[in-house]
Amino acid sequence: MKKKNIRIKLRSYDHSLLDKSVERIIKYVLTTGAEINGPIPLPTQTKIYTVLRSPHVHKKSREQFKLSSHIRFLEICNAGPNTVNLLMKLELASGVEIEIKI
Repeated sequence: MKKKNIRIKLRSYDHSLLDKSVERIIKYVLTTGAEINGPIPLPTQTKIYTVLRSPHVHKKSREQFKLSSHIRFLEICNAGPNTVNLLMKLELASGVEIEIKI
């Protein structure tokens, strides 16, 4: 089977959980003999939500909430078939979204 490049994008609201997941992926992929470029931290996406504090009057009294989404990017070069199988079987924490492109 031909060697492939695999691109992995990990997304999470908790950066420490995201970094642990990236370290775990790197550890497992290096055991298969593939090369890794990254982790590359992509810009943090921040959404700010403004809501009224009072349900009735007091329009000027508002509260803001911030939701930050952290993203990391990995590129695996010269990935063999056992690297792909390992990535498919890998279990990560429930707060991390993973997107794999082969």
